Amino acid sequence: MAEIIPFDETGIARAAGLLARGGVVIVPTETVYGVACHPAFPDALERIRAMKRRDRAKPFQLLAADAAAVWADGALRSPEAERLAAHWPGALTLVLQAGQGGRTEGYRVPDLAPLRTLLARCGGLLRCTSVNLSGEPPAKDAREAAEALGGAVDLVLDGGPARLGVASTVAALSPEGKPRILRQGALRL
Repeated sequence: MAEIIPFDETGIARAAGLLARGGVVIVPTETVYGVACHPAFPDALERIRAMKRRDRAKPFQLLAADAAAVWADGALRSPEAERLAAHWPGALTLVLQAGQGGRTEGYRVPDLAPLRTLLARCGGLLRCTSVNLSGEPPAKDAREAAEALGGAVDLVLDGGPARLGVASTVAALSPEGKPRILRQGALRL
């Protein structure tokens, strides 16, 4: 079982160090607990996919320290995207075209200040998905998270119970620029 430590300055420093070396860390968010890795380490992402028994076709979102990190990643910055990004920080994952070739990414800026601090220390972005086996309910506190995946991760950060306890809403922009809800979650658009 991975060590469970408080999500304080010491926890942030330890987690940032592990993530910078390709580690996998369970983090609290305001919605549900997530399991995260640095996007520069595809092996860490494969570890998460294996521990969750997740289908290869299902993508992982990018948690961002702020909207500037999203735009710096090459996400298409349109007036419609900026209007929806006004819900950040918050429980909205926004699927945007990112870079060339029609690649899309789901981005979210979480409404939890210590997590945004961790994200900033990791370069602004981390790959993340909910803590659960695929098809099971997501973990809403550190104990549930540790029971679900704690034996397969490097560290569990305990930030107390998830304030909302419901996954984020996922929305993509239609060709007309209107939000299309892909998953209804904590935020109502």
